[in-house]
Amino acid sequence: MSKKLLTSEIIGKFKDNLYSEEKSNVTIEKYLRDIKAFCVYLENTHANKEIVIEYKKELISRGYSVRSINSMLAAINKLFAFLGWYDCKVKPLKIQQEVFRSEEKELTRAEYMRLVNIAKKKKDEKFSLILQTICGTGIRVSELQYITVEAAQKGSVCVQCKAKTRSIFIIRELRRKLLDYAKRNGIKSGRIFITRNGKAVDRVSIWRKMKKLCQEAEVNPSKVFPHNLRHLFARAFYEIEKDVAKLADILGHSNINTTRIYIMSTGLEHCRKMEKMQLII
Repeated sequence: MSKKLLTSEIIGKFKDNLYSEEKSNVTIEKYLRDIKAFCVYLENTHANKEIVIEYKKELISRGYSVRSINSMLAAINKLFAFLGWYDCKVKPLKIQQEVFRSEEKELTRAEYMRLVNIAKKKKDEKFSLILQTICGTGIRVSELQYITVEAAQKGSVCVQCKAKTRSIFIIRELRRKLLDYAKRNGIKSGRIFITRNGKAVDRVSIWRKMKKLCQEAEVNPSKVFPHNLRHLFARAFYEIEKDVAKLADILGHSNINTTRIYIMSTGLEHCRKMEKMQLII
């Protein structure tokens, strides 16, 4: 049996392969972060299936969620597949399909409104507009770079993410807000949301700012992160247009089951619908 030692050179080649597969920067960073964590666990010992199984048990004991563990294992398994170390691959943990979403995890429309209003109260127009742009279009944070003066003028933009291309539409009121903001800040063309150095606004800075608004907005910090704005967009759209396939296209999902997770109702909502059936005499 050949020795299987993970080196920085091997990880570098794997990184290059991810780029050649046109994986997004966020995905590549996630894979590399998970693989480096596994390398720390290995402590320069050789990889084999037994060690990976022990690592899986270690992650469970640390209290990681099943989805997080499976995500980490997926990165490691992908590396093994790239190297041809198929005998090292392990199975993911089984996930029981959830019927309802947790109320503690999803941002409500009222909570979103409070966050936006607090940002306005603090006279942070830029951040208030960032929140509204993500929630009002359903884009990913990484796609904010496509919100340009030209896109706002046109009312739509073609975005590329995860090797897929789709059109994003910007409604009239949001277009007006974006163009007014750009004009007042001397942004004549290109990206509207940029840092002082002219770079695109990143996910971490948005996440941190959202967290700072939580206490004053009276919103549980555990449900405040950029991707939950995308979830809120999905649920609001589905309430009006009961078409999962169309919503999947708008969100850029390849798998419609991913979209179903976004629009999953809470147990409380389900109970309210049952009460409307009036079957108890």
